[in-house]
Amino acid sequence: MTSRGTSTSVPRTPSLTPSLHSLTRRWSALSDVEQGQDAAARRSAQAIEEEIAEIKRYEDFTTIDWVQDAARAKTRRKARQQERVGFFERHGKFGWRRKAWYAYEAGQAWIVVTLVGAAIGFISAFLNIVTEWLSDIKLGYCTTAFYLNESFCCWGAESGCPEFKRWSFFWPLNYVLYIFFAVLFSFTSARLVKSFAPYAAGSGISEIKCIIAGFVMKGFLGFWTLLIKSITLPLAIASGLSVGKEGPSVHFAVCTGNVISRFFQKYRRDAAKTREILSASAAAGVAVAFGSPIGGVLFSLEEMSNYFPLKTLWRSYFCALVATAVLAAMNPFRTGQLVMFQVKYDRTWHFFEILFFCLIGIFGGLYGALVIKWNLRVAAFRKKYLSQYPILEATTLAAITAVLCYPNMFLRIDMTESMEILFRECEGDFGYDRLCRRDSRWPMMFSLAIATVLRTGLVIVSYGCKVPAGIFVPSMAIGASFGRMVGIFVQALYERFPDAAFFASCEPDVPCITPGTYAFLGAAAALSGIMHITVSVVVIMFELTGALTYILPTMIVVGITKAVSDRFGKGGIADRMIWFNGFPFLDNKEDHSFGVPVSQVMPSAHITTLPATGLTLAEVEQILLDNKYQGYPIVEDRTSNILLGYIGRTELRYAIERARRENPVPATAKCFFEPSSTAQTMPTTPSSTAGPAVSFDAIPATAHTMSIDFSRFVDPTPLAVHPRLPLETVMELFKKIGPRVVLIEHRGRLAGLVTVKDVLKYQFKVEAMEGVRDGAVVAEEEERERRIWEGIKRIAGWVERKLGRVGYGRLRLGEGRPPRDVSPFPSPEGFQLIDAREQGSVELESR
Repeated sequence: MTSRGTSTSVPRTPSLTPSLHSLTRRWSALSDVEQGQDAAARRSAQAIEEEIAEIKRYEDFTTIDWVQDAARAKTRRKARQQERVGFFERHGKFGWRRKAWYAYEAGQAWIVVTLVGAAIGFISAFLNIVTEWLSDIKLGYCTTAFYLNESFCCWGAESGCPEFKRWSFFWPLNYVLYIFFAVLFSFTSARLVKSFAPYAAGSGISEIKCIIAGFVMKGFLGFWTLLIKSITLPLAIASGLSVGKEGPSVHFAVCTGNVISRFFQKYRRDAAKTREILSASAAAGVAVAFGSPIGGVLFSLEEMSNYFPLKTLWRSYFCALVATAVLAAMNPFRTGQLVMFQVKYDRTWHFFEILFFCLIGIFGGLYGALVIKWNLRVAAFRKKYLSQYPILEATTLAAITAVLCYPNMFLRIDMTESMEILFRECEGDFGYDRLCRRDSRWPMMFSLAIATVLRTGLVIVSYGCKVPAGIFVPSMAIGASFGRMVGIFVQALYERFPDAAFFASCEPDVPCITPGTYAFLGAAAALSGIMHITVSVVVIMFELTGALTYILPTMIVVGITKAVSDRFGKGGIADRMIWFNGFPFLDNKEDHSFGVPVSQVMPSAHITTLPATGLTLAEVEQILLDNKYQGYPIVEDRTSNILLGYIGRTELRYAIERARRENPVPATAKCFFEPSSTAQTMPTTPSSTAGPAVSFDAIPATAHTMSIDFSRFVDPTPLAVHPRLPLETVMELFKKIGPRVVLIEHRGRLAGLVTVKDVLKYQFKVEAMEGVRDGAVVAEEEERERRIWEGIKRIAGWVERKLGRVGYGRLRLGEGRPPRDVSPFPSPEGFQLIDAREQGSVELESR
């Protein structure tokens, strides 16, 4: 691996391109004239650099070159330091205004994270209040104040009160109204998402992971997405769909961080600093969702960020602290708790229970593997057949969910309220619909089993529909119902055989089994199984309950879940959706052993290069038109292919347009890309060449010679490696350093180049070869999907005919464009970077 310096063969006039030494001299060593010239050149270079950075910021669906971004940041810091030294040497002291400005600049990051944390806490409190009210309005209303939900209306009562009335005393009418409200909320949410902010659909965690890693998705973290997601999230949750708010909470939190940080110039110009704010915002989003500030920081570290230095850790901690403090101050539940299902456990556990804890851990791993596998297949079916019907799909799912869930006592209510009930101990007057009665244990176990199975199926088909949808809380609710079922069974077993040697450690007059703790452990297992996270789950569950005595059982359950999950594949559902959508993301948690050199991965097609001399302006523009490459290697000539540098597409296009604005440059003008000889007087590094050192003031002097000098836009030190370097090492370069492209050089000659996309394509090919499936099996699955689609169309046609008799037939399934050829297991040759705006039923346009 080398960072190359290059020589020059075409002389340049030093007066036309000022030396970089002039930027590093001390102000005290310059005359007033030199100071003015140097400052003007530096300001001009800085202006050009900022224009290019602004253009790059709006290039959608590209990757950030973190090497160049760090170089530009270093150049800006150096310019600020020189300006400070120059001001001090001219005036001899700093006034109070300048001292205040410097203090503001130094503390700007903490100001931003404070504002972001406060905004996230406020939005979360608002969403909690609205979601609770909308969820309860499906069941009834408060007679004393219509805007109160059931818990506020019946404050102090354990199970309902006369003030909160059902919509009717006629049970079937309540059933119909329940379905009506579910369909209405789902339709409104899907319509708003499709019409105003398509990026607000889904969870957003997969995309945010890619954005933090450097993938540009313009509009995904914008104001419109924040506004629409905040409005539609309570509607989607209240509709009863088996989706959660914790994943979308991360999305709106990161949107908040991005929107607020854009008001500060430091973050508009520096992608690395923006990445710190986004990581801190993700931590705050989880913190307010679970009432777990430390768990949120660990979640951001474990799941969201591939680069998490100590500075980011502290800012994430502070942002999460501010967000939870604001949420606690607003106290949306009026209980002093940050979340609805916050409980306390004061009983201890027994070692014989570890056997049942292991059973819960195995369930968590199997649940995660099952949901991930089938949800990917549903996503492929949705993309292939349902992409034109996002609103109809979400509305139909809400109606089906309401029909299936209303008869079950644990599915009828909100999932967070359900978890609160399942977590609680059977003490005092508490008892939800005979849950704690001995004579109702077997009916309760049967009801919990039905709730587990139904909720799992609904999560598989609902997660990914075009409304704000998370999977954290639905998975935790499934785990809680299964865990409570196991807890009731163990409790019944103990009461049936109290004198058995197996239960010898139980004290005689103290309750031995606490079923609520089994629900708590089941929720942790399901969350760990679906997301493949470990440490952050343990901390989140501990902060939820404050039960220090249950840390060891939680660690045992999560450890077993992790072991079982890894048997079925690496990565949680967020990582698998990144893979399914084809986003350019290299997971730093995975270790690979390909055993091949990087030369086997680089594209075999001809590489478009630019010779240092000889090209005309027309030829350069034609090269830009003929392809969409993000950059071009600079070679001495196309015969020798001696590598001299690399120029990005944005820099080249900007240089041409600026040259045309400054002077009427003819199409026959010669273009020079070789760095000038004056730059050889000092060592060249990426930081000294990341941005242009001079403006186009020199162009008028050379216009009569019919030539344009682009050398200051060329990086003469691109990241270059030997063809025999192992592919695993190159992957580490992409993960740790973050370049957009790595050039492959052999004895000074350009042999090829490789991008993240090329590496991912090879990785996908290897994984596909390892898990190759029989063609007959694939054909059978496709035929099964086709029959399902035909069945859906027949049902829709029947409904349309019935509705058509009263003038409402508007389903029209099966018309429009043909189904897309999409599979959750595409062929390696078909791997490509999918434009997210082409996915699903909505066009994810930028706003």
